[in-house]
Amino acid sequence: MMTDCASNDIQEEEEEERLKVRELVRREVEDWDDPVKAVARFKGFSGQRSDWEGRYLFWRDLIIKVARHLGTFIIRPSRLNNIWFRREGALSPLCLHQVLFEMHNAGELLRDSDLTDPTRTSTSPSGRLSLILRKAMHTLGFSTPSQPSDFSEDCYCILSTLLKERALQAVQLLSENHWTSACVITLTKFQETCGGPKEASAVLSYLSGCGKAKYLVVRKKDVMEGVKVSLSSGEVSEVTSLDYHVLHLMWTVDKLEQQLEVIDQRCRKSKSSAVGCLKSGNRRIALRHARELKLAFQSREKCTLLLNRVEEVLRVIADAESSRKVSEAMKVGAEAMRENKISIEEVDLCLEDLDTSIRSINQVDELLVSAPLSAVLEDEDIDDELKILELEIGEDSNGASISKNGVDSVAAVAEESETVDSLSDALSNLNFKGSAATKAVRKRLSPSSTEVLTV
Repeated sequence: MMTDCASNDIQEEEEEERLKVRELVRREVEDWDDPVKAVARFKGFSGQRSDWEGRYLFWRDLIIKVARHLGTFIIRPSRLNNIWFRREGALSPLCLHQVLFEMHNAGELLRDSDLTDPTRTSTSPSGRLSLILRKAMHTLGFSTPSQPSDFSEDCYCILSTLLKERALQAVQLLSENHWTSACVITLTKFQETCGGPKEASAVLSYLSGCGKAKYLVVRKKDVMEGVKVSLSSGEVSEVTSLDYHVLHLMWTVDKLEQQLEVIDQRCRKSKSSAVGCLKSGNRRIALRHARELKLAFQSREKCTLLLNRVEEVLRVIADAESSRKVSEAMKVGAEAMRENKISIEEVDLCLEDLDTSIRSINQVDELLVSAPLSAVLEDEDIDDELKILELEIGEDSNGASISKNGVDSVAAVAEESETVDSLSDALSNLNFKGSAATKAVRKRLSPSSTEVLTV
């Protein structure tokens, strides 16, 4: 029965994925349902590269678009043939294996065997030796070239572009929850961030190759696995003993949270059973369930208390890290002051100027916020003022003879006109209304414009 249910779920998932892909493909490729063009696209590659280059680019771009639309960067040839691009009438692309082969040679596709799993290479001597040999062979050019037959129906392929995008997304998510330049999380949390164990393995391999992440493991009574990830633009720092202690604490937090979830489920079950027994009149069984509920609540309180203590220790470590960063910044600042011969008095003056500027900006913001809605100018009022100014400028420019000494006056008029225009535009954006504000603006605009025009 369980097998049948699982099979039905898989079929429903595949059908849903098929419908999503079909909708996207028909939207992206207008003539997808054209049988003549479909036969031309679906046949295998033959002849010179120039003969099938266009079809290869078509399939490559379509595969990447569909994978991005589905939110995945791991694909399987069997899924491409049987779900994504299978047409009605059991027609599947005959060129997909060759497309994947060309993408692999171009570095746009990786096989799962091409990736180095840090969780294996860092824990076993044979894994580390295999990594060293693989790097040496790749450097010397002795790596075995891939063949179209290497991309079997069941192999896993990773799209390089989408892998990089997923890695950046994972780092961004971690940055939102950690303010430090690096963070240590459990492997379970890292898998949740990346979208699954297989996705996390590929992302960890990519980040480790870039020097942005390192795999951690603590072997005590239980094996505690984690990842140290750089959240800055630089590479991740060396692993310290503090990182292992933090991993131990984070692993403990995960276990306590899982235990709390189990206790909550037990509480809900005991409460439901007790209520059911009371409704049916079985008071003795209801009392037993009530005792179980009370014990579960007591266990939850103890577990919550322990979780709070562990989280408090983690906060203390984070605060210590913050203090260390501030101390380092102060040392760097003091060193810069000594090198540039800057005195404390000069720094104080700069800070005072900065405070004054900030206060002025805050005052302007307060005035703008506190301005009543009734004090907002109508756009028509400012437009009328601008028309009057334009007429006055036109009359003066036509009636006055510009001498050599008067060039500066004309330049002043133009500059003042631009100033008035910019000020009017700014006031229009503020959308002030009201007769009092209108008169105030006119009073400010008219004298200055009159003075300039009468020079």
